[in-house]
Amino acid sequence: QVQLVESGGGLVQAGGSLRLSCRASGSIYRINTMGWYRQAPGKQRELVAGITKGGSTNYAEAVKGRFTISRDNAKSTATLQMNNLKPEDTAVYYCQCSDVIFPKNYWGQGTQVTVSS
Repeated sequence: QVQLVESGGGLVQAGGSLRLSCRASGSIYRINTMGWYRQAPGKQRELVAGITKGGSTNYAEAVKGRFTISRDNAKSTATLQMNNLKPEDTAVYYCQCSDVIFPKNYWGQGTQVTVSS
């Protein structure tokens, strides 16, 4: 099993920045890709950004050019740098990773990001 713990959420004004961090523990050798998802009230959870072990990244169109995902494999951490935040970025953000052995995902508990206009 892999455990994920997020930190770094909070309240920020539009145009501001936040940095989310995710630390993995447990069976970290099982971690394949890592990613950040978000879920706004009344909406489905959606992918924000993902990163492979080798560092290849992908982003949702809505955050391209504003968010940057990175990971440190040695420290089993993933980071989401969010710049030029907009009110529509308000959501609970979840760290996720996939299992390299089985078709399984692990999730963190989520961290709230609120962007005021």
